[in-house]
Formats: sequence, C-alpha cells, structure tokens
Amino acid sequence: MPQEKTADASLEHHLNFVPALRTKILWNFAFPTSTTSLNVQTVKSRSAEMSSKKPTQRSAIADVVAREYTIHMHKRLHGVTFKKRAPRAIKEIKSFATKAMGTHDVRIDPQLNKKVWEQGVKGVAYRIRVRISRRRNDEEGAKEKLYSYVQAVNVKNPKGLATEVVEE
Repeated sequence: MPQEKTADASLEHHLNFVPALRTKILWNFAFPTSTTSLNVQTVKSRSAEMSSKKPTQRSAIADVVAREYTIHMHKRLHGVTFKKRAPRAIKEIKSFATKAMGTHDVRIDPQLNKKVWEQGVKGVAYRIRVRISRRRNDEEGAKEKLYSYVQAVNVKNPKGLATEVVEE
C-alpha cells in the first residue's frame, strides 16, 4: 500500500511541471490481486479555473493614486549605445509607469526630462526616484479614463528606498 501513495505523488508531481496541460491525469494504482487495475481521473488545473473568471469592473475614482518608486536605470540601459541612452531612459520610464499603473497614456514632467538629460546623453543616473500619479483624464475626446503623470523626486541617494504611497 505505501507504493500506491508514492506512485500517485510522483506522477502528480511530474504533471505539475507541464503548464500546457489543461487537465491533469491522476493514476491510481490498486493491487487487489496479481494484476494491476488502472483508474484514470481528469481534474481541472488551476490555470483552467483562473481563465474562466471574469474581471470585475473598478471605479475610476478609486483608482486615482500616487506612489513613489525608485527606477533602476542602470540595468535597463545596460548594453545600450551611448548616443541612445537618454532617449531610451525616457522610454524605459514610460514603460515602467505603464506596468506600475496600468495606463497606456503616460506623461513625463519637463523637470524629470531635465533630470534624465542632466549629465548628457550618455550619463544617465544609475537610479532615479520618481512619483507616478494616476489621474483622471478630463479631456473630451480621451481614449482612456485615466493617465499617469511621472515627476522627479529629489533625494540624496535613491538606493534602497522602498515604494511608498503618497497623499496628494
């Protein structure tokens, strides 16, 4: 009987490493006599259960928030040609804000642009502390209800600072 549990557990363990499978096949070995009987069960995987749930609607008013982040520019600009570093840094800040706030409309403050370009095209700071505010879009023909506004925050050393929610 102890062999039954180990066979089931090891097979189930191996099936967990195959993400493409929508169903798991569990093999139950029973040894009533000298022959082995095979019972096959299909079980819904977690990914199949998660995909069936519908996303809930959120109100735009509750989504207005501001947070301070430290963006590690050095790792995002590694291997980028010197003459393209500052322009790429602006693109990386925009992509970071898009992922952090979930808005495709990202606007950069002119002071942040100056801070990025402060040391020239190839001398972008290793880390930049920014405040990203998700705001309501009041324009009439706006595609999205919200946009993100990214501002520079002056700190002496941005290394090691955690993300903070800011009250505006």
